[in-house]
Amino acid sequence: MSILNRISSQALLTISCALLLCDSMANAGTGEQMTTLADQKSVAVTIYNNDLALVKDLRQVNLVSSDFNLAWRDVSAQIRPETALLRSVNYPGGITVAEQNFNFDLLTPQSLLNKYIGQAVTIIKIHPATGAESREHAVVLAASDGVVLKMADRIETGIPGRIIFESVPNNLRDRPTLVIKGNRSDPATQELELSYLTSGLSWKADYVAELNDADDRMDLSGWVTLTNSSGTHYSQAKLQLVAGDINRVQQELVAPMAMRGKTAFDAAELSMNQESLMEYHLYHLNRPTTLAENQTKQVALLNAVSVPVRKELVLAGNDYYYASRHGDLGQKLKVSVFVQFDNRESVRLGMPLPKGTMRVYKRDKMSNAQFVGEDWIDHTPINETVRLKLGQSFDVTAARKQTDFKQLSAGNNTINRFESAYEITLKNAKKEAVTVLVQEPIPGDWKIIEESQSHSKPASNMAVWKVEVPAEGSVMLNYRIQVRY
Repeated sequence: MSILNRISSQALLTISCALLLCDSMANAGTGEQMTTLADQKSVAVTIYNNDLALVKDLRQVNLVSSDFNLAWRDVSAQIRPETALLRSVNYPGGITVAEQNFNFDLLTPQSLLNKYIGQAVTIIKIHPATGAESREHAVVLAASDGVVLKMADRIETGIPGRIIFESVPNNLRDRPTLVIKGNRSDPATQELELSYLTSGLSWKADYVAELNDADDRMDLSGWVTLTNSSGTHYSQAKLQLVAGDINRVQQELVAPMAMRGKTAFDAAELSMNQESLMEYHLYHLNRPTTLAENQTKQVALLNAVSVPVRKELVLAGNDYYYASRHGDLGQKLKVSVFVQFDNRESVRLGMPLPKGTMRVYKRDKMSNAQFVGEDWIDHTPINETVRLKLGQSFDVTAARKQTDFKQLSAGNNTINRFESAYEITLKNAKKEAVTVLVQEPIPGDWKIIEESQSHSKPASNMAVWKVEVPAEGSVMLNYRIQVRY
């Protein structure tokens, strides 16, 4: 059993009481002034794609002394303290910061024991038969892998009873705290904004699309998934999201990681607004939202209905079989299924799409939505095309073989010429006709000298045939090619 589990609830109560008493005494002794979330007027959070967020925490603080020692409680536990900036909003230049210290050594039963190594504590035991309480002094010798106590006449391991601590060390905090030392000019009451960068806040986009019966239109919903594991919560925050790949200097030290916790669902009724920000895109949630500590939540990003889509069946080849003899190149080859759409305002979209996962559904004959595939999309600007690979067709297959091969010449300067022929058989078990795009990547300089159907050349190394395959039927595609390396 761990040390933490052995400490009873009564011991925890004793620790809490000691903390409150000691904290007030420490503040009075050091002149430290505390500001809490009760002073907060607003908070704004801007979250980037790569586990980075900018927090702007605005509080109204009465700086009692002109030389202040301000303990700013409830900052992120993963704050990058070197990025912290404190300024007076209503009195610019009204404060000057001389020093700041981030205290992330938080008060726990274990950390309290660690701080008391070599110091005296009081052990309270209760007699199991009589209920009588007895007290005994001990010195904490170790606490890293079990407690070792030096009693008056012996050494004991484990926790034999409740532990009473004299006080709580000044360098233990119950919440992450940034202590800022500086001086102010009049007036004493000012609106202070603390801004800083932090890890532990992240977001990603998720999309849900539903195809119609004809696979030519879809309804599309976009969601933003927010995760807060920063060690504090942000109540009624003004939320902004930045989509784009921002360069960051690699950090040598990793900030303490907070624990992940519960999940929440918060569907916004309206979509987000967006604007350009340098080479990125900034999305504004049009209402305040609370990011609770250790929580994941979702808010709506976009909704679009009846977006035109194009479905494609693609048989993709390889470039390795044009320079040697192979014969059979595969039976029951898989034909990939793609859908694509244009991100245009004319088709009810026209909004920069953040990178994320797009999941596609389609309703069956019982009107139940069935999952038919998903794919990852990168940041997609307006007027670009989104192409999704959903999977591979069950009913449309192919067979490919090399029917002829010969080396025409071995030229000078290691240039070789080859001629080869291929037969591709496409089979369709569906009750409706389909169109299959046969894409053959071809290396070097090439020329097709015979073919059963005409090809197109969308790129210098690609030949594409658009082949119609009848319902419950098959089609054979033949071509002969010369390649020079």
